[in-house]
Parts: sequence; C-alpha cells; structure tokens
Amino acid sequence: MPQPKTPRPESNLVAHARRELRIIGEDPDTITGLCRVVQAFADMGHSGGSAHFASLYLDKLLRYQPLSELTDDPGEWLDRHAEGMTPVPMWQSTRNPEAFSTDAGKTYTLLSEQKAAGDLATTPLHRSKVMPQADEPEEAGA
Repeated sequence: MPQPKTPRPESNLVAHARRELRIIGEDPDTITGLCRVVQAFADMGHSGGSAHFASLYLDKLLRYQPLSELTDDPGEWLDRHAEGMTPVPMWQSTRNPEAFSTDAGKTYTLLSEQKAAGDLATTPLHRSKVMPQADEPEEAGA
C-alpha cells in the first residue's frame, strides 16, 4: 500500500511571500492563491540569474505585454472597423491590447502614451517591425 505523501516544507520564497502578504493585510484566499503561484515559480529551480529574467518575462506576460517588438504581420492586428466597433479604419494589436493602428499595423500608438500626451497629435508614433511578405505561389504549368 502506497504511503501518503508527506507535505514538503514551505520554501523560503513562499514563506517570504506569505509573510509580506499578511503584513499588508491581504485576505487569506488571495494569500493562498498567490503563494501557489510563488511555489510554482520556486519549483522551476531557477538560479539567481535565471529567476531575474523569468520574473521579468512573467511580469510582462501577466500584464498582456509582448516580449518582443510588434510587427506588421496582419495576423497580429484585429480590424475593429470591419467588426463595426469604430467609425473609421482602426486596428488593435492582438499582442498588446493598448496598441492601435490606422494603417493596418505598420505604425501604431499606445493608449497609455496618448493619455500622458493629452491628445493624439502629440502621442508618439511607433513603427512596427516589417515582416517579409510570403511570395505568391507560382501557377501550375506556367
């Protein structure tokens, strides 16, 4: 008969997270959930260096941010005008929901920068990375 698993001791990282969350008065369910995430991260066995990069990636991913520059690939942009959501041509990035384009993703602005700038005219315009276009297939017998 298999022996029941002995619960492993809590890692130092999880103990730290639990303590800090209690200090700020977080509710028990949130503490439990966040400590599960911290434990999963600890279970990955990162060294000090790799943990730094993994946490940077995780931070961006949890905030719906891309890990690399946006491109002009049509598959990365949703045509909100075609969906009837905007009165003028407007595309939204599928990789960064705050990125909007009026030229199908060749250039774009970010909502956070527009808010900081105060108006669209002074909002920084970003250029998407140009992706190579697939060649048209040759016709048979040509």
